[in-house]
Amino acid sequence: MFQTPFLNRRQFLASGAALAASTKIGAANTPAPVNPPIKLSAGTGQAALRPAPFGLTPVWQYNGSVPGAEIRIRQGERLRIEAHNNLPEDTTIHWHGIRTPNAMDGVPELTQNAIRAGETFLYEFDVLDAGTFWYHPHHNSSQQVGRGLYGPLIVEEHDPVKVDRDITWMLDDWRLTEEGDIAGGFGSMHDAVHGGRMGNTVTINGKMPDRMAVKSGERIRLRLINAANARIFGLDFGALSPVVIALDGQPVTPHAPDSGVVVIGPAMRVDLIIDLTGKPGEVMPVKDIYYNRMEYTLVDLVHEATPLRAAVPDWPMELPPNPLSEPDLKAATRHEIIFNGGMMGQGMMGGGMMSMMNQMRQGNMWFINGVAATGPVKEPFLTLTQGTTHILNMENRTSWPHPIHFHGHSFRVIARNGQPTRFQEWQDTVMMAPEEKVDIAFVADNPGEWMFHCHILEHQAAGMMGVIRVTTQA
Repeated sequence: MFQTPFLNRRQFLASGAALAASTKIGAANTPAPVNPPIKLSAGTGQAALRPAPFGLTPVWQYNGSVPGAEIRIRQGERLRIEAHNNLPEDTTIHWHGIRTPNAMDGVPELTQNAIRAGETFLYEFDVLDAGTFWYHPHHNSSQQVGRGLYGPLIVEEHDPVKVDRDITWMLDDWRLTEEGDIAGGFGSMHDAVHGGRMGNTVTINGKMPDRMAVKSGERIRLRLINAANARIFGLDFGALSPVVIALDGQPVTPHAPDSGVVVIGPAMRVDLIIDLTGKPGEVMPVKDIYYNRMEYTLVDLVHEATPLRAAVPDWPMELPPNPLSEPDLKAATRHEIIFNGGMMGQGMMGGGMMSMMNQMRQGNMWFINGVAATGPVKEPFLTLTQGTTHILNMENRTSWPHPIHFHGHSFRVIARNGQPTRFQEWQDTVMMAPEEKVDIAFVADNPGEWMFHCHILEHQAAGMMGVIRVTTQA
């Protein structure tokens, strides 16, 4: 159940021979492979977000489905997508978590011109890292993603972990009216200054979940992708014992989630190994318990009458590492990043409350180092030399959580509130709790102008975004 439309690599790959993976970002002007690119069309349509007898909901979608087709390719191969815009407004496609050349990153008026209605754009790059990624617009993101424009991008390892099934769940929530339409109010001031646009209907792969059939003795690799504008999920698998094997597509030491709950903020991904241990006919609920007094059952895992095997196999869970540049912490340059704004937060740094109020009158609600960026952002707040190591000492001086996403790079999360992290995990989107301090380290090895922003999309639109420039000139 809850299967996404699927396009395998034979349909998507322009060449049958895999390119060797390396830490060098593939150039966009490499000679084109023989096969033509695959078309990915953004347009309006309808989707059965709610079960019968409810009707269809008008949505925006890729290739006629929500989510868009699951793209599966193998690490090191070339992805070629011809994006068609059949929407009534401009759009782009951002390949979230993928280390692309800057021109392929999909940020309008920064890395490319917006794709106008009726126009096309060719995205083409080598996929360096294996893992769980996704794609979505970076133009008018709050509304376009909130109406259903997104899809999974799975890059398969050359030597993947052995499982019985590899399943992707794109989690999302929708703000629906009683008639089943998507409610208006995108970009509302209330959503912007609080926790973002929260929905009232949760889906897995574009459908309200009910039951999913499993077999006792089965091992599943479950890839979780949070496509919601603002909702944070905290999944409790009950009697099951999920093991985290990757975060944001990057391998991590296999471990049980903290307190047994898998927390996944907007735009983040978590890969789990789940061993099914129930008896035939047993129902094991998966609950979302993140928000106090808003707990609910997301889906029931129902064991079929016939087990797959008598016991769960003891196969290795470790994933092979990706070719990421290791930060040199001793040689790193440190930068202070302060997030301010929103309701109930601390005053702005520098200009103080009066300056913040003046900017808020202009529609600016969130700030990075005292600056709110709304509309096209071109001037960087940091300029880094290619090949150098940097540590961002980030502080959330607000009363709201923020999933902070950095384009074009992965980084190690090295400390929280001054304490070293247990796994020094690689991520591209890190969740910051209210009043929390988080330190991340990375090598600025991908030249260009890169977005750095909160992925609660209403926070991004109201100012919590900026640009980090990586230059080849010292």
